[in-house]
Amino acid sequence: MTIISWIILGLLAGAIAKFLLPGRDPGGFIGTTVIGIAGAFIGGWISSRWLDHPITKDFYDGTTWAAAIGGSLVLLIAYRILFGHSRN
Repeated sequence: MTIISWIILGLLAGAIAKFLLPGRDPGGFIGTTVIGIAGAFIGGWISSRWLDHPITKDFYDGTTWAAAIGGSLVLLIAYRILFGHSRN
């Protein structure tokens, strides 16, 4: 997959993570989008590095999507824990 594919995957993974974990985010829509993109990269890196599942060139690979969404969820939860009380 190209870098553009990972960005698109990250945008979609961020939206899915936000759907699975509703509530107010300290960064709003832009913050959630950036977290989704970063989560896709981190989830893909963890999947290929430690889970012995190399990243395929197929955009529709279920494991790649699960890694991206999982990474987005982890980052979104960490972001809410660290900065959750900064926006009322």
